[in-house]
Amino acid sequence: MDTTQLLKGVLDLAVLAVVADEDGYGYDVVRRLRAAGLEEVGDASVYGTLRRLYSSGALTSYVVPSDEGPHRKYYGINAQGRSTLEAQRKDWHEFAGVMSGLLNDKAEVVR
Repeated sequence: MDTTQLLKGVLDLAVLAVVADEDGYGYDVVRRLRAAGLEEVGDASVYGTLRRLYSSGALTSYVVPSDEGPHRKYYGINAQGRSTLEAQRKDWHEFAGVMSGLLNDKAEVVR
């Protein structure tokens, strides 16, 4: 199954969840999402999501000098972002429950 469209719908939620655990710079967030099982997530999609969440006021940012190249822009979640995360987490659980019910009902009909 091509999960690209599914991922687009939940990328904001996934990024908020990752930075809620620990602040991170762009590639660090990508790496953590991939390690969590979202292997298909694209770098550009995550960078765009971080910028959009920052612009909307859900994230803060700060720059940390790096000895290994350019400075890194870190993103962290703030109160507005935590509120958004909690609301989206609730929506996700409700939606996932509905889908599980639909899929389980269909599986029993097929049997």
